[in-house]
Amino acid sequence: MLKSMTGYGRTQKIINGRDIIVEIRSVNHRYYEYSSRIPRTYNYIDEKLKALIKQNVSRGKIDINVTINNIEGKDTEIAINKSSAEGYVNALRSVAEELGIKDDITLSKLIKLPDIFNVQKTPDDEEQLWNDVSEVANEAIEKFVKMRETEGEKLRNDILEKNALIFGMVQKIEELSPQTVENYRNRLYQKLKEILDGKEVDQQRIITEAAVFAEKIAVDEETVRLRSHISQLTDLLDSCDAIGRKLDFIVQEMNREINTIGSKAQDLNITRLVVDMKAELEKIREQIQNIE
Repeated sequence: MLKSMTGYGRTQKIINGRDIIVEIRSVNHRYYEYSSRIPRTYNYIDEKLKALIKQNVSRGKIDINVTINNIEGKDTEIAINKSSAEGYVNALRSVAEELGIKDDITLSKLIKLPDIFNVQKTPDDEEQLWNDVSEVANEAIEKFVKMRETEGEKLRNDILEKNALIFGMVQKIEELSPQTVENYRNRLYQKLKEILDGKEVDQQRIITEAAVFAEKIAVDEETVRLRSHISQLTDLLDSCDAIGRKLDFIVQEMNREINTIGSKAQDLNITRLVVDMKAELEKIREQIQNIE
């Protein structure tokens, strides 16, 4: 299915005491570009996330934001520094005894002293954390890809409509082209008739001149190739592969043929059709810039 390079997906889940949020967004880009915002302590999952997204995306500028909050306090351990506490107690009792002060040391007062507690971060189970994050990320990617497919279908329908318009104009040019030669033949005949002032007109000369003119303005080859490109573009839009670059190439070739027809055109109606085709083709070019 055709995919746009514009997409968004977000999933939030609580797994194993962690509130995990994965948010993915993308815009069009000529190549695949990945950037992420992940808590520094979890940077080791970045490459795995990049590889996971690359399985589903071939082009576009991808931004991913990951938030991980430990809601059950499982990320820290608090330990009592017994040696420091004992040192404080002994020192305070010694001073109290020497100065004859009442010993009123309590636990609540002791814990206010510095270095009594050691707060340490619990080592992560990296494999478990990645399993949890990847579960959330996969759901976000599914939503993200779905949106790209939805947008891609809109682009496909719009391009098909414009492609059909161009095809219709090619048919009109093919109808008008022979008539252009006939009109030229008639004008040439009338001109020679006026010049010769009633004398017999050389029919062979008219045929020769018309043949030279017809060869000069002939666009048969261009319209045949243009028809082929139009057909290829239609077929590609039904492909399941990434086709953005291929579409861009075909549009360039279509533009080349249309320009050639325009340079040969000796008829105002054909010239107008060329202008209209170029306008529709430019709209297609703008649309395919956002196709993966």
